[in-house]
Amino acid sequence: MSQIDVNSVLSQMRALGAQAAGSLPSAALSAATSAVPGVDFASLFKQSLGAVASQQNEAQSQASAFERGDPGADIVKTSIAGQKADLAFRGLVEVRNKLTDAYTTIMNMQV
Repeated sequence: MSQIDVNSVLSQMRALGAQAAGSLPSAALSAATSAVPGVDFASLFKQSLGAVASQQNEAQSQASAFERGDPGADIVKTSIAGQKADLAFRGLVEVRNKLTDAYTTIMNMQV
């Protein structure tokens, strides 16, 4: 599969996910699937780091609120937030490992 095909599939998946969440009407879905955005990997990775950090912070604040005994703190929401943060962090670590492996492979190539 070429790079263009991958980007097209990713944009279609994002558009379908947004439509499932109810944030895009069907007209915007067809426009989003026809155009392939030029996304910079560095900015996408930086956004991912920010999202993981915010999930970690949210899980920590919910855990602290539960430990203090705040009336709005719920053990189920706290546990789910912790699991989401853990899953996001594990995914980020796997991406880092794959990038490190790719870098090592490229550096060991004969020129």
